Amino acid sequence: MSPLPELDVCYRAVSSRDARFDGWFVMAVQTTGIYCRPSCPAMTPRRANVRFYPTVAAAQRAGFRACLRCRPDAAPGSPEWNTRADLVARAMRLIGDGVVERDGVAGLASRLGYTERHLHRQLVAELGAGPLALARAQRAQTARVLIETTKVSFADIAFASGFASIRQFNDTIREVFAATPTQLRAKFHGNGSESAPGTITVRLPYRPPMDAEGLMGFLRSRRVTGIEEWDADTYKRALRLPHGTGTMALAVRDGYVECTLRLADLRDLSTAVWRARRLLDLDADPAAIDAALATDPALEPLVLKRPGIRVPGAVDGLEIAVRAVVGQQISVAAARTVLGRIVEALGEPLAEPDGGLTHVFPTAQALAAAPDEALPMPAARRRTIRELGAAVADGRVQLHPGAAADEVTEALCALPGVGPWTAGYVTMRALADPDSFLPTDLGVKRAADLNGLPTDPAALTERAKAWRPWRAYALMHLWHSEAS
Repeated sequence: MSPLPELDVCYRAVSSRDARFDGWFVMAVQTTGIYCRPSCPAMTPRRANVRFYPTVAAAQRAGFRACLRCRPDAAPGSPEWNTRADLVARAMRLIGDGVVERDGVAGLASRLGYTERHLHRQLVAELGAGPLALARAQRAQTARVLIETTKVSFADIAFASGFASIRQFNDTIREVFAATPTQLRAKFHGNGSESAPGTITVRLPYRPPMDAEGLMGFLRSRRVTGIEEWDADTYKRALRLPHGTGTMALAVRDGYVECTLRLADLRDLSTAVWRARRLLDLDADPAAIDAALATDPALEPLVLKRPGIRVPGAVDGLEIAVRAVVGQQISVAAARTVLGRIVEALGEPLAEPDGGLTHVFPTAQALAAAPDEALPMPAARRRTIRELGAAVADGRVQLHPGAAADEVTEALCALPGVGPWTAGYVTMRALADPDSFLPTDLGVKRAADLNGLPTDPAALTERAKAWRPWRAYALMHLWHSEAS
């Protein structure tokens, strides 16, 4: 089933310039050959002259160019890809992480467990474009960001964005944006600037409202020395990326997140941006989530207190899994101390430290072979960490964005020392599963009691059926209420 709303709904959204639909679809105007986001401020075209597409790639495939006024390629992403667990949604998450650029369509299909032909057929049937076209649209967006916000040469931008040649880069930019790279840079340069080699600042849009205080407070209270840092209103962390290491600094502003990236290799730009969006849950649809949860009288006051709540995600699935294991039966502060020692002992040092960011999180191989002194915890938990590292290293546990939550849960629970709570925490944050729920969590039980909800896990699970598919957001509301 296509994520594209009914055509009358699409046109009403365009007529009212409803920004809530940005990222859900794009409008293409046949008389101008341009496609726009629903909230484009330009005059609304006649209904007979417009067509609607579920993705910018589909609009580009049909021969339309991006509007340079509303910049539809820079809209928040569709929330469909996080709420769904089917093949198309899992493929879109992996395409966003840059798998096609690194491993080709064959690598994408292999990760998903399907043939290339079947994958292509499913994507075209639902989204109007195959994996190469979808990756091409992302490549063009990456190039546009580099053109407009840096002084990097066009040749280096072409390489960093994943183009095979300068000619392909030039042709794609002209086709997608109806402008040459030189024209784009002349028109938009000054929106951002490169302060140091490999440093890029971009704006990451989100759908309001957004509970920035709760989101940043969650990350701040769990920051681990060496890989994370809090500076005034900015969350900073180190990154392990496909082509090298890097750091990101994230600050929530009015309508967007200011994201400053320091990258060892510019080819990692699109992956780093996508992971930042996942970490802060920027593609969520808060209006739909709040409306659904507020129908429960126990949750309604919590929703009114924290509209636009987000579920913190992850930039590294393995890191979240280790955090979950370390955090079993100890406080957040104690877990931070243990994790800091693990990072210091096993993490890879950054070639150029960035303030308090000195390491990236350890690899699966390093954790599997960790000596006792590097894992300051009881023997049983050390065994779990080593088994987890070995399972991720040999592929028994898949923690990439395209993994299926039920398969990950089964694989994790097969490891010694891993139960439903740990697996649920991992799927909620590492896989961005919006329906993960932890009814046995002590904090959830206390919050349930405070808010007039059942404290018995079975009874709470039954009550929570009405919150689906947003139980992870209900969980965040309960955690915040218990802490306030």
